[in-house]
Amino acid sequence: MLIALIARDKPGALPVRRENRPDHVAYLKASAAVQQAGPLLDDAGEMAGSLIILDVADMAEAEAWVAGDPYGKAGLFASVELVAWNRVIG
Repeated sequence: MLIALIARDKPGALPVRRENRPDHVAYLKASAAVQQAGPLLDDAGEMAGSLIILDVADMAEAEAWVAGDPYGKAGLFASVELVAWNRVIG
C-alpha cells in the first residue's frame, strides 16, 4: 500500500529542521518503506515541509513510521497528513 506523507513545518522552525536533518535522512535511508522523499519548499526556496512516499502493509505501519521519524520527535511539524496514494506514472 502506497501512502503519501505530507507534513508542514511549524512557522519559524527551519533551525529545528536543519538541526535534525542528519538523523532524519539516516532514518529515511535505513527504512525499506521509503520509496521517495524530499522537502517541500516555501516561496523563498527554503525547506518548509516534507513529502514522503511510503510502501507499507497498512495505515498502522505508516503511522508507526511517522512516530519514529526524528523530525516528528523534535516537534518540527505543524501538521502531518497520511493519504493512500495510487502511482500512475513512474
